[in-house]
Amino acid sequence: MKKFINDVGLVEEQMIQGMVKAYPQYLRKLDCGNVVVRAHKKEGRVALISGGGSGHEPAHGGFVGTGMLDGAVAGAVFTSPTPDQIYEGIKAVATDAGVLMVVKNYTGDVMNFEMAAEMAEMEGITVKHVVTNDDVAVKDSLYTIGRRGVAGTIFVHKIAGALAEAGGTLDEVRAVAQKVIDNVRTMGAAAGPCTVPAAGKPGFELAEDEMEVGIGIHGEPGTHREPMKTADETVDLLLAQILADLDYTGSEVAVMINGAGATPLMELFIINNRVADVLAEKGIKVYKTMVGEYMTSIEMQGFSISLLRLDNELKELLDAPADTPAWR
Repeated sequence: MKKFINDVGLVEEQMIQGMVKAYPQYLRKLDCGNVVVRAHKKEGRVALISGGGSGHEPAHGGFVGTGMLDGAVAGAVFTSPTPDQIYEGIKAVATDAGVLMVVKNYTGDVMNFEMAAEMAEMEGITVKHVVTNDDVAVKDSLYTIGRRGVAGTIFVHKIAGALAEAGGTLDEVRAVAQKVIDNVRTMGAAAGPCTVPAAGKPGFELAEDEMEVGIGIHGEPGTHREPMKTADETVDLLLAQILADLDYTGSEVAVMINGAGATPLMELFIINNRVADVLAEKGIKVYKTMVGEYMTSIEMQGFSISLLRLDNELKELLDAPADTPAWR
């Protein structure tokens, strides 16, 4: 394993410290574990908190700021944060308007966030949550009952965060978050693995001429492996499943081409070139496109495609101002 790190046991802590030192205008770190919150607390409006394992940067701390999250909790790499960490994050961001937790559908995340919410409610804090499950690849996986929450979660952060910033009630913010979940679908593929620092070796192996279709953001298996295809062929394979899962006919959509950590922008733009052409052929209008790294898998060589079906409300909230380290 070759990585520019100091100590395997300090990877997450030093990463968070470096993030806060890079963006002190946005972030401050709590003393209890790897929890970041807004540098200037939002008052009188619903607070949003999210998180999960480290290794997905810029998610989740990179989306803490005006118009998005109020706090983010980072566990060890690809490992859920503990209930105590999440509880401290909830307490730090909580307002009289309540707290919404945005949780990706992984068994550990769901269990630990729910436990933290129960602890916070014993302190008189009103907490509700949504669970993202946008991955169309597999119904049940190594880490989930049901579908996995992946890059489409970022749309939930943005749109629910915009309504919270505008003064929506907790029930309204939760409802619009669920609306995004109901209308976003994602699928990815990988040509190469990532290495969790504590493991010291790649999480899986692919032959030079192989790719994994439908892979998870922790390197967990997808639907199958097959010979490496061209960018256009791979896009067609992924889009076919996304479009078969939700009726996008005649819709406007937001597109996210998300890099997994080691996929050059050159390749992501080639992928988007095909996505745009296929959607145009099918009469699906692209309202907004995002290309880059939003929810990575350390240095995995891969990408995912997310499509969010939009209406006027979601378009307005997607366009609302936001200012965070990773979304401006």
